[in-house]
Amino acid sequence: MGQGFFITGTDTEIGKTTASLVLMRAFKQQGYQVAGMKPVAAGCRITPQGLRNDDAEKLLEESSLDMPYDLINPFAFEPAIAPHIAAEQTNQPITIEVITNAYKSIASRSDIVVVEGIGGWAVPINERQTMADVAKALDLPIILVAGIRLGCLNHTLLTYSAIASQRGHGTAWIANLLGEPDPVSAQNIEYLKQTLPLAYLGTIPYYDQNSQLNPANMPLNISLLNL
Repeated sequence: MGQGFFITGTDTEIGKTTASLVLMRAFKQQGYQVAGMKPVAAGCRITPQGLRNDDAEKLLEESSLDMPYDLINPFAFEPAIAPHIAAEQTNQPITIEVITNAYKSIASRSDIVVVEGIGGWAVPINERQTMADVAKALDLPIILVAGIRLGCLNHTLLTYSAIASQRGHGTAWIANLLGEPDPVSAQNIEYLKQTLPLAYLGTIPYYDQNSQLNPANMPLNISLLNL
């Protein structure tokens, strides 16, 4: 059974997929067989093969092994809305058991599985459970992606507090620049480095969203993960 990491973030659209891809590339460069997983995805597009999510497809493309899309993304929804609402509207309830079974199948074929959450830590998946419950059920070390922008200190510290209070295995964090670097961004990152009791893996630089992401140009210090 391979090792896994659960990637959460301070919000939606703050770089969880980018961080996941960079991590996957770094693991592969160390010789590991790596797979990506996006258990729940909203805003999927209709294709002849079924619903497909851009982020999940990127993770699949970066994976070392070719796996069925439905295994990588067992819950895919067309509406670009909160997953528990999308699940209710489409009569497709999200269950943690399906996610854990899919994860075990992927992990049995891989050295490392990078599992990307949806939205932030506390996003609901049904009436009773959130993505935090998914992370706890998978029992994986958690890597927190902090989107560096106005308000990031509050969002990052609150997210870490929630992870710690729910006994999540907070392991490391990554800073992701959401705009051109400036002195304030650097100060915010330095403050978080001094405040968060997590390993700092590095900063992913800002890049034009219209340009091609090259994970090889965004190294992270994965040696801190004690693989």
